[in-house]
Amino acid sequence: MPPLFSTPSSSSAFPSRDSVVAALRAAGCVFAEDEAELILAAARTPGELAALVERRVAGLPLELVLGWAEFRGLRIAVAPGVFVPRRRTEFLVERALAHAPGAGVVVDLCCGSGAVGAALAAALDRPEVHAADVDPAAVRCARGNLSAAGGRAHTGDLFDALPAALRGRIDILAANVPYVPTGEVALLPAEAREHEPLVALDGGADGLDVLRRVAAGAPGWLAPGGCLLVETSERQAPAAVDAFTRAGLTARLEVSDELYAHVVIGVVR
Repeated sequence: MPPLFSTPSSSSAFPSRDSVVAALRAAGCVFAEDEAELILAAARTPGELAALVERRVAGLPLELVLGWAEFRGLRIAVAPGVFVPRRRTEFLVERALAHAPGAGVVVDLCCGSGAVGAALAAALDRPEVHAADVDPAAVRCARGNLSAAGGRAHTGDLFDALPAALRGRIDILAANVPYVPTGEVALLPAEAREHEPLVALDGGADGLDVLRRVAAGAPGWLAPGGCLLVETSERQAPAAVDAFTRAGLTARLEVSDELYAHVVIGVVR
């Protein structure tokens, strides 16, 4: 079967924008025009352009084709096998800043690429930033994204990864935990199911296993007035709020209809 896209016969000539759009549209890319603009801007040679288009046509997420994802106005570097930040998670950052605009110590737990930590660092006044993930590939990616802010990234299972000196000092504890129920992982879009690590998606039988563990451990790490923020789904929100309450946190749910985002916020009673 011939490729959906190829370079012109002259190796020095860039393919037209229309040909890139046509290849992307034929592959089922809904926003083919927008994606074409980004891919064309990223390519330095016709050969590189062809390679980028072919990777996207083959089903690789656009962010991995480009090597970055936009998140709250920042370009966050992403890498194969690392969870790609979603736009809805910007709501979690917004709510964190609204609750603790003067936060001095920030932790991005289950950090993936470190997008949440990087966005918080950019919005706050020189905070101390830490990120942690169980996946070494994610930690390497987060370390690069946090380097400009002087942030540190740690490898390990939730709170076990954090320096003990952070106990009782965290003003914002943001945890974008995996929350897809195990039985529904197979129903995810192929871009997530085939290109992102299972550990960043699978939240256990009801999707809340990791959330419960984070909520249970958070009170010992939060500073007075500090907050824990976790993203969840509309269906899981009542059980997530209950998990926060059982852990000794005063919890509330905040919702963005625009982003279809649900964030549970908890503070120590």
